[in-house]
Amino acid sequence: MSIGEPAGSEGIDVRTPNAARMYDYYLGGSHNFAADRQAAERAVEITPVMIPGARANRAFLQRAVRFCLDQGIRQFLDLGSGIPTVGHVHQIAHERDSSVRVAYVDNEPVAVSHTGQLLDGVENATISRADLRKPDEVLAEPGVAGLLDFDEPMAVLAAAVLHFVGDEEGPAELVDSYRRAVAPGSFMVVSHITDHYDEPDRVEEISRLYRDTSHLANHRSVDEFAALLGDLELVEPGLVHAVDWHPDSDEVPEGARNAFWVAVGKC
Repeated sequence: MSIGEPAGSEGIDVRTPNAARMYDYYLGGSHNFAADRQAAERAVEITPVMIPGARANRAFLQRAVRFCLDQGIRQFLDLGSGIPTVGHVHQIAHERDSSVRVAYVDNEPVAVSHTGQLLDGVENATISRADLRKPDEVLAEPGVAGLLDFDEPMAVLAAAVLHFVGDEEGPAELVDSYRRAVAPGSFMVVSHITDHYDEPDRVEEISRLYRDTSHLANHRSVDEFAALLGDLELVEPGLVHAVDWHPDSDEVPEGARNAFWVAVGKC
C-alpha cells in the first residue's frame, strides 16, 4: 500500500477512478486515491456545481432521514450507501434514538471496508457488500435480513445511486422491487443527478469523463426521473431539486440548485 492510500486498499484497483470515491472527494472526505482526485478535479473544472451539488444532496439525505424518524420510522435500508463521511445515516438516526436499525449496502470495496471500520462497536448498524441491482440477494444478506424486520415499516434510501443503473438494467423495476418488499407505511428516499446542472451543454463532457471511471453515470430528465418512481405517493413538496426539499434555510449555496432531483415517496 502506497503512502496516502486508505487502509484496506490492498487488492483494490487504485488506478481507475471510482465514482463512489470521487463522490467522497466532492463531500470533502479522505477515502479516495490520486486517480479519483484527478478525475474529480477535472469534473469540477467542467462544471463547478459538482461540489455544491453533492453537498446539497447529502444535506437532503440527512433531512429526509430526520423526516422519516418524525414519521415513526425506526429502521433504514441504505442502498449504495457509499463511503462514510460525517453525518452518515446511523449517526443522524442515533442522535434521535440509539435503537434505530440501519443496514448499509454497497458493492464498492473501499466503501464496505471503511463503513465496517466506522461501525466497529456500533450497535444496530451493519454493512453488507452486495449489488443493489440484485434485490433478492440484497434482501437475503445476513446484515439486512438479520437486522431489519420487513413486517414493519422502514425507509429505503437510494440516494445518488440510480444514475449508475442503465436503462437496460431496469431502474424503475428495481425501485418497484424494493417498494414491494417493504411493509405498508414505509418510505423510499431517492435522489438522482439531473440532465442539465447549470450549464446543459456540459452534460456530455461530464458523461465522457465518467465513462473512464468504474461507473457510467446516466443523466436523466425530470420526466425520466419521475418515471423511475412509478406509483409512489410522493410527500410534499413532491419531486424537486435537492435544496428545495424541506430546506433548513432560505439560503442556497451558489451552484447547488440544479445538480440533483430528489423525492420521498410513501409505499
